Amino acid sequence: MAEAGENPPAVLVREAATASGHRVGIATLNVEKALNSLTLEMIRALDAAMVKWADDPKVACVVLDGTGSRAFCAGADVRSLRAAILAHQGPGPVPQAAAFFGEEYRLDYRIHTYPKPVLVWGTGIVMGGGLGLLVGASHRIVTETSRIAMPEINIGLFPDVGGSWFLPRMPGRVGLFLGLTAAPLNGHDALAVGLGDFFLPSEDREAVMESLATAAWTDSGADNRIVLSKMLRRLAARAADAKPESNVRKHEEAIARMTDGDTLAEVLAAIAAYEGEDAWLRGATTALAGGSPTTFALIWELWHRAKRMSLAEVFRVELIVALQCCEHPDFVEGVRARLVDKDNKAQWTPPTLDRMTQAWVAEHFAVPWEAWQGKNPLDDLRG
Repeated sequence: MAEAGENPPAVLVREAATASGHRVGIATLNVEKALNSLTLEMIRALDAAMVKWADDPKVACVVLDGTGSRAFCAGADVRSLRAAILAHQGPGPVPQAAAFFGEEYRLDYRIHTYPKPVLVWGTGIVMGGGLGLLVGASHRIVTETSRIAMPEINIGLFPDVGGSWFLPRMPGRVGLFLGLTAAPLNGHDALAVGLGDFFLPSEDREAVMESLATAAWTDSGADNRIVLSKMLRRLAARAADAKPESNVRKHEEAIARMTDGDTLAEVLAAIAAYEGEDAWLRGATTALAGGSPTTFALIWELWHRAKRMSLAEVFRVELIVALQCCEHPDFVEGVRARLVDKDNKAQWTPPTLDRMTQAWVAEHFAVPWEAWQGKNPLDDLRG
């Protein structure tokens, strides 16, 4: 507990006893005013807790959630990253950016491969880095307030945190559409595209925690996944009729038509040509119009490359691309326009797709930094 006058910890780490004699590890993102946006400090606190719990046979399950009802996690603290990039001098990757992205992706990979069930309470805003925490969990809960998106086209980054892996694995070309348009998903959409497992009313949060305390846990991670699934399935059955309409399912045919192109230019043109009255599709078209052409090109390139990659390979490539985005102008400019000056008038480089060169795209996949000495910091990830 923080002393009077001290700032509370950005991540609350605690354990809850259960009737079976086991414990549940709970890590709560605790910066509600910042919509629980991730900092390097928070990433390190989460990773340390998860490493500890993985080795404790009496910790049966891990829960990740966020303080407040507005957001589980709205993404990374990209304003601080931008400041570090602007202050950096000399060659090589920005140290703060290298540490942030490298450790964030390592944490995301740990969640994907965790030996015990991981439950994420994905209510409210779940974007960018928050989606990285959600998507790899074994049990992903979404609610009527869930608003999930990868809005990187707005800031000159790209859908990272494993997005290059999970977007191509969505049905059809839905993932490509979501990456190019930053279209938001509701809880029902999350189930439809494989980003959520159970839909529960947000008011059931305490009921879930109470059920965790009385569950028949064992020392087996595999058995405990089944225990947790059965428990959540019972709770979710009561909310089957409460799900909002799925925009993805409603517009499945339209999305397929828009993304059925042989080139990036054809796909972008098809999305931009939408003139219907549906608010969700119109919002996607509007977002597309203001997005970074470089981000579009990176999404297209990664969409094709990552289909043949393992999860570990994807994170290694994403680390290279993320740090190259920090070396190129669009990330700094996009964060300025969207989150610092908030004028939403980013001056992208290049300004249009027709001025994009393959050499420019290739630069974002190059590893020129001697500091790496020929070894990717995530080379130890397996699988």
